[in-house]
Amino acid sequence: MSEKLYPVSIEVNGKARSAQVPARLSLVDFLREELRLTGTHVGCEHGICGACSVMLDGEPVRSCLMFAVQADGHHLTTVEGLAQADGSLSILQDSFCEAHGLQCGYCTPGMLIASQALLNETPNPSEAQIRDAIGGNLCRCTGYRQIVDAVQLAASRLAAEKK
Repeated sequence: MSEKLYPVSIEVNGKARSAQVPARLSLVDFLREELRLTGTHVGCEHGICGACSVMLDGEPVRSCLMFAVQADGHHLTTVEGLAQADGSLSILQDSFCEAHGLQCGYCTPGMLIASQALLNETPNPSEAQIRDAIGGNLCRCTGYRQIVDAVQLAASRLAAEKK
């Protein structure tokens, strides 16, 4: 007996994507397996670690806790969608590299999504605001200091770019 499929239409990183998916397919599995966007990582699969974070209509969400059918009609941004149009790193991504805000890289996609969402809302965040924004993402390598430094560096670069 085959499983019933449901149509979904989602804008992912600025591109319209449509598919037929089973009702129980998680959004993270849809992104990784159906769309081959493997930057979104599967970590705990319980919404605790943040590695699977994406932006849904501009807000960070845990894609392991959503079904693909729930994203129907919405706009998604994955870590791949943070890059420049030419494929080069965004200011935030480059700042993570320069400030050593990544080590093993497993938490990095979720940290970048959380940080970008913060910078979209608060262009000049305080250290406390940065720590609060990334607080739902677990990192076992950096100790968070370099991640905070990276977000501060990105904020200053973005401010300088606007002048």
